[in-house]
Amino acid sequence: MPVFEYIGKSAGGKTVKGVLDVDNVKALKAALRRDKVFLTEYKQTSSSGKKGKGGGRVKAGQKQTAGSSDIDLQEIFTRISPMDVSEMTRQLATLQKAGVPLVDSMTAIVEQVENPKLKRVLSEVRTELNEGTAFHKALAKHPKVFGSTYANMVRAGESSGTMEIVLQRLADFTEAQVRLRNKIIGALTYPVIMLLISVLIVAAMMVLVVPKITIMFEDLGADLPFITKMLIFSSDLLSGWWPLLLLLAVGVSVLFNRWRTSETGAVKWDTFVLKVPVLGDLVRKIAIARFARTLATLLSSGVPLLTAMEIVENVVSNKVLAAVLEEARAAIREGDTISGPLKRSEEFPPMVVHMVAIGERSGELENMLKNVSESYENQVDTRVNALTSILEPIMIVGMGIMVAFLVAAILLPMMQLTSAVKG
Repeated sequence: MPVFEYIGKSAGGKTVKGVLDVDNVKALKAALRRDKVFLTEYKQTSSSGKKGKGGGRVKAGQKQTAGSSDIDLQEIFTRISPMDVSEMTRQLATLQKAGVPLVDSMTAIVEQVENPKLKRVLSEVRTELNEGTAFHKALAKHPKVFGSTYANMVRAGESSGTMEIVLQRLADFTEAQVRLRNKIIGALTYPVIMLLISVLIVAAMMVLVVPKITIMFEDLGADLPFITKMLIFSSDLLSGWWPLLLLLAVGVSVLFNRWRTSETGAVKWDTFVLKVPVLGDLVRKIAIARFARTLATLLSSGVPLLTAMEIVENVVSNKVLAAVLEEARAAIREGDTISGPLKRSEEFPPMVVHMVAIGERSGELENMLKNVSESYENQVDTRVNALTSILEPIMIVGMGIMVAFLVAAILLPMMQLTSAVKG
C-alpha cells in the first residue's frame, strides 16, 4: 500500500505535515477531511519511507505528471473479467453471512484480491463507504465493473436487509452468464481457427507460388485455360495491390461498424440478423435466455418490476427485442401485463409468452422465468453443438474446393502442354 507525505491546513489555518498509509490520493483527501485538514500538497513514497521513482511533490487539485509516481504495467495490461467479479461477490457474501461489517468485509476483500485493477476499484468503493456513501451508489460509480444489474440488486439487498442472499444470487447469476458465453465461444473457436488457417494458406500460395508458375507459362507462350487466367489475375491483384486491398478492407470494416452502432443502422442490422436462417434463431434464443435469467434474478432479489424491465432492456443486446421490452415496460406502467406486449410483438415464441402469462396469474413469475432461462440455455447449448458439428464438414469441403481449384488451375495448362508436345 502506498505511503503519502502531505502538507495541509487545519481548521485554524495552521500548516499541518504528516504521513499517511492509504490506497490512493482520493483516500488521502478523505482521511484528512475527517480530521478537518485541507490538503494542499502531497508526495507519494514507498512503504519504507523512501521516495519512489520521480516522487516529486504535487499540489492538491493538480494531476500527477508521468514522472510523479511509478507506472504499474501489470495494471495497464490487466482487465477485470466477470469471473473476478463473481469470485469477489461470493467472498463478500460469505463475510456478510458471517456477520462481518461491510467496511471490514471490503477491507478483507481488498487485501485478498489479486487483480490490480479490481483491487483499485474496490479500494475506491471502500473509501466511499467510509465517507458514508451507500454501497449501491459507490458501486454505481464504476459501471464498467459493476453494471446496472449489479448496483440495483445491491440496492434491493440494502433496502430489504438481505445483502448476503442478494450477493449470493449475483455470484450465481454472473457465473451462469459466463458459462453461457464460454460455451458459445468454445464451440466456435475451432471453426474460426480452421477458417483463418485456410485463408492464410491460400493467400501464401497466391503470393509466393502462383507468380513463379505464371512466369513459366508466360515463357512457354501457351494459351491458358480460363480457370488458370482467373488464378493468375487473382494472384497479380493480391500480390501487387495488397496494401490497397488491406486499407480498403479496414475502411469498409470501420464504416460498417460505425453504421451498425448508429441508431438506425443498429435496428436494421438486428432485424436482418433475426431473419437469417439458423443464426437468427440462435441469436433469439440467447437473448431470451438472458432476458429470463436477468429478470428472474432481479425480481427474486426485490428489485421493482419497472426498474427490472429497464435493466433487462440493456441486457438484451438486440435492438428489436429491446424495443419490445421497452413497450412492455410502458404497458406495465399503465396497468397492463408483461405477456400482452410480448405476444403482440410476435418476436417472442408462444411458449415464452404462455409461461410468463401463467407466472403473472399465479404469482410465480420468478420461477417461471427461471424455467424459461434454463430451457433456452439448454437449447442454445444443443444448437451450438449441432452447428459446430455441421460447420466442421462444411469447412473441410470448402478447403477441398479451394485446393481443387488451385490444383486444376495449375495442372490443366501442364496437361495441355504435354498433349501438344506428344502431338
